[in-house]
Amino acid sequence: MFKVLEDLVLLARERKAKPIEGSYTNRLLKDKTLVKEKVIEEINELIEAVNENSNKIHEAADVFYHLVVMLEAYDIKMEDVVAELKKRQK
Repeated sequence: MFKVLEDLVLLARERKAKPIEGSYTNRLLKDKTLVKEKVIEEINELIEAVNENSNKIHEAADVFYHLVVMLEAYDIKMEDVVAELKKRQK
């Protein structure tokens, strides 16, 4: 199940290391203001979808995608985030 998220992290890292012209992911990686705006926008769209009970899965996927790309843009490693979550387990 989480292989898809791992693949997404790897894709973001690959695009960062070897940019592809015209890639939306590369645009987000390069423009930190845009990626932050998109994360906020997608979270708001998810909240709206939850409130309206519509399109929740699509909007949640958008949040995950944009968040993963933002983390990579800011050199925040998913492994570190996961390690922090593990420390919080009780």
